Amino acid sequence: MPFVIKKIDHVQLAAPKGCEETAREFFAGVLGLTEVEKPEELKKRGGVWFKFGTFQLHIGVEEPFSPAKKAHPGFIVENIEELITALRKKNIAYTTDNNLPGASRIHVHDPFGNRLEFLEWI
Repeated sequence: MPFVIKKIDHVQLAAPKGCEETAREFFAGVLGLTEVEKPEELKKRGGVWFKFGTFQLHIGVEEPFSPAKKAHPGFIVENIEELITALRKKNIAYTTDNNLPGASRIHVHDPFGNRLEFLEWI
């Protein structure tokens, strides 16, 4: 092929209007992601962006809003047991999924109902 897809730049999840502070509390406060300043022209659309490593997670406003129940990003975690401890301390529900051989894996829903997968290869 004359072109090459090199990597994912970002993943976007939808959220309802007015989601920004709740997104900050969860994605920065609970998960430890770093907020990224949105370009001035895009700020008027609402939402908030985060980064981790060389990747970004964008929370974008969608009206009408409907959370992703099946589609989801999968995040590789170092020390998933500490993530589980942090979720428990914040009373954030998660489900354990032992169906992927060689991985410790959980699923969490963000405050807007979007499904998130966290896994650590063991």
